[in-house]
Amino acid sequence: MSKRALLEVIALDAEDAVAAQAGGADRLELVTDMAADGLTPSRADFAAIRAAVDIPLRVMLRLADGFAAGDVAALVRRARELRAEGADEFVLGFLDETGGADLGAVEAVVDALDGCRWTFHRAIDRAADRDALRKQLADLPGLDTYLTAGAAGGVDEGLPTLVAEAARGGEPGYGPTLLVGGGLRLEHLPRLRGAGLAAFHIGGAARPHGWGAPLSAEAVAAWRSALDAR
Repeated sequence: MSKRALLEVIALDAEDAVAAQAGGADRLELVTDMAADGLTPSRADFAAIRAAVDIPLRVMLRLADGFAAGDVAALVRRARELRAEGADEFVLGFLDETGGADLGAVEAVVDALDGCRWTFHRAIDRAADRDALRKQLADLPGLDTYLTAGAAGGVDEGLPTLVAEAARGGEPGYGPTLLVGGGLRLEHLPRLRGAGLAAFHIGGAARPHGWGAPLSAEAVAAWRSALDAR
């Protein structure tokens, strides 16, 4: 029998977090400002969410739209503030002007995380060379997950890449978990699960009425049920 799949859900506030946990989410990605594709939440928002639920929280470290690091010193300060508040899992990812990993920025932020686990997010889907990026990051402490759709255009476009990368799990740079997200739909699950993928990330799929409406525990539960049925 397949192992239970991990379901990660984007949460913007404590109300979202409670609904996501009630629907069966295993972990939350905490962000603010989805108009900018998800930025770092405040220390107070993190504290409120941490008090509201007891499942793991991964906190976004990103201060502006896009995949450039911007003000690295400010990112490091925010990381340290969140660590001081009790955050112990994170999400980040920065590219340089060539489309490679911005190692200087990533290493500076990771150093501030002091060994915490973290996800390199969908910046990998905009990388000039996915394989090269993985090898750039392979030795960084705490990296245990890549959030990816397999392609910038989403899972529809990236399915072949996801399946191919899933088969490379024992190779250098391919140890971290593939967390599939970005245009993910329920009908993608049979092929992805069949390829051995077991971690999934949803945002808009948990909000049938859009980002301006509350997160739906029922929508999360539908994903939980679909994953548990396989």
